[in-house]
Amino acid sequence: MPKRLKLAKLTQADEQQISLFVDHLWMHDGLSQHTLNSYRTDLTLFARWLALQSSSLIEADNGLIQSFVAARGAHQYSARSTARMLSCLRRFFGYCLETGLLEKDPTAQIVSPKLAKSLPHSLSESDIEALLAAPDKEDLLGIRDLAMLELMYASGLRVSELIAIEFSQISLHQGVLRVLGKGSKERLVPFGENAADAVERYLKTTRPNFLGNRACDHLFISKRGQAMTRQTFWYRIKFYAQQAGIKKHLSPHTLRHAFATHLLAHGADLRTLQMLLGHSDLSTTQIYTHIAKERLKNLHAVHHPRG
Repeated sequence: MPKRLKLAKLTQADEQQISLFVDHLWMHDGLSQHTLNSYRTDLTLFARWLALQSSSLIEADNGLIQSFVAARGAHQYSARSTARMLSCLRRFFGYCLETGLLEKDPTAQIVSPKLAKSLPHSLSESDIEALLAAPDKEDLLGIRDLAMLELMYASGLRVSELIAIEFSQISLHQGVLRVLGKGSKERLVPFGENAADAVERYLKTTRPNFLGNRACDHLFISKRGQAMTRQTFWYRIKFYAQQAGIKKHLSPHTLRHAFATHLLAHGADLRTLQMLLGHSDLSTTQIYTHIAKERLKNLHAVHHPRG
């Protein structure tokens, strides 16, 4: 655990500057509230550290930013969180250049810490089978949860994308989802019969019961007839993992990573996976490269005459 940095109170000027920047991101980039909150949190931490140095966001220079990075290292912050912080600062100072607040980017000469590319935790195919068998198929909650689990595993959605799906975005007949991903980028994602059947049963049983005489455009709803939240669905995943006897580390995107891992293991290529996951850059998808390499090695061993 990192030791806490010494911080001062956030100044009114910096608080206003952060709000203007976050509003700019919301209006121009269409980022999710979760992402906007992360930017606000990181900038607020930096601004409070600057205040202790008798400086502000607009006054911060290369030396101060280098000192901040060094202070994070001394307080045992991870390289990954520091890299994320620097990414936030680069975006903020880029905004300052665009709007004429600054003439020079103080982060221009700063190098981000190197990160080891590690594959996210995933589940085996037998783990997935156990997880999908855990919900009670005769219970209204279980029917809803199975539909969400099946659709997420079948399509590789982010949790935020799953809970945001509206009726206009899904076609059960065609087995296709129109997903609005990060940065409001739209993509079409197919899903199979198991997911379609689970969602159809949910629509015929659970949803009308939970909705009552209320109105809600979201596909998946709570018992109160409101849109599901990330936190609620994450809690349900953990509950079913415990029921299924899964001891592995889980994250809210565990099913998304299982989707990617299993697709590659069964023959998909990285470019197709990039499109399905909604990655803007193939380099993001390349954390899964070693799976594709292992499959090629196995194919070579089985089919080559001197394998």
